[in-house]
Amino acid sequence: MSGAESGLPRLLTAAETAAPVDSVDVVAEDLRRRFEATAVSFLIVDLTGQAVARLSTVGAVEGGRQAERIPMSGSVYEQVIRTQRLYQQATGRGQRVIVPVTNRGDAIGLLELLLPAAPSEDVLKAVGEAAHILAYVVIANGRFTDFYSWGKRSRPPTLAAEIQYQLLPPSLSCEAAQFTLCGNLEPSEELSGDTFDYTVDRDTLHVSVTDPMGHDIGAALAATVLVGALRGARRAGADLAEQARLADRALVAHGHGHATGQLLRVDLPTGRAHLVNAGHPWPLRVRAGVAEVMTCEVDEPFGIGLSGDVPHPYRVQDVDLRPGDRLLMLTDGMFEHRGEEVDLPALLEVTRDLHPREVVLMLTSAVREAAGGRLTDDATVMCLDWHGPQETQRHVSSGADVQQASAERRRRRM
Repeated sequence: MSGAESGLPRLLTAAETAAPVDSVDVVAEDLRRRFEATAVSFLIVDLTGQAVARLSTVGAVEGGRQAERIPMSGSVYEQVIRTQRLYQQATGRGQRVIVPVTNRGDAIGLLELLLPAAPSEDVLKAVGEAAHILAYVVIANGRFTDFYSWGKRSRPPTLAAEIQYQLLPPSLSCEAAQFTLCGNLEPSEELSGDTFDYTVDRDTLHVSVTDPMGHDIGAALAATVLVGALRGARRAGADLAEQARLADRALVAHGHGHATGQLLRVDLPTGRAHLVNAGHPWPLRVRAGVAEVMTCEVDEPFGIGLSGDVPHPYRVQDVDLRPGDRLLMLTDGMFEHRGEEVDLPALLEVTRDLHPREVVLMLTSAVREAAGGRLTDDATVMCLDWHGPQETQRHVSSGADVQQASAERRRRRM
């Protein structure tokens, strides 16, 4: 078998027979031999989205597992993550090839190879396929080891931070035919309990952003109760109003103070969207290149409680969501401690052609910079691009069409 022929079954077999912590090394070694590469590396994207960690390098030039952390700003790694396109460069040691390791819009990391000669189109295609498989390898083996979670952390987290990170969805980004979304949490010096969450059912997209009162472990525990209540209600099939009610009751029952929150539910076949706002900042929307605040009715925060056992009613409101809209849900940490100096609507308009993954990083980074690098409250955003209903996706037998549509949208943004 030539190096350009598909080796995907062998890659999967190699990964599945290796120990979870060694699966990426085994895949990298298979690629090194298959393409006669001098070295093959896997770099994972840090939780901050601002650096990559070289977790694995096999080959004659560099050997063994590495812990090198490389800032992405201005680097070729940032370019590949941003464009999601293969990078190729002739060097004194051979041909350097870098490809994104991405799954459904979640930029997991990068696959870097040093080849002895300029690769053919067939080889580049095979390397791209291997990177796609590598994304699944990392996701699957991450269930059994802390190695990949460790790689994503620039520094050891506090107990509150560890709790908070575990409450976030496994993937911070998601691409589908109908939408693209991404969230980002820029933590404060004392973790303040911000969380965001989403899930996709057959016909529904659920999104939430929550912000408990307080800091450190107390806020982390409140966030745990709140997110657990929302997920439990959602998975039991509760409607939006019932999800809000159960979250409110859970905080009251466990005495963990109160929290603001915003719950969004989008019907994928029709595009109809509904919102519950529990004392939370209003969302922002970009339509036809113009950013504006979306005013809505604001109910009491979760956990406030009323006299007696009468729960506070939460109103489910219609959201005007049209194809091409960008919706931003955020916490009040985006406005505090000089964060108000950042013109979020203007920044949204300037970044309207960027992927949500880039937008959330730029927005939270701008707030952190305005605060002199020291936030007093978590700054959290979730960006949703609504492409429009795609009922025909029910009949798609593979992800090829979705991947092609996502690639086409990326090309239009370049």
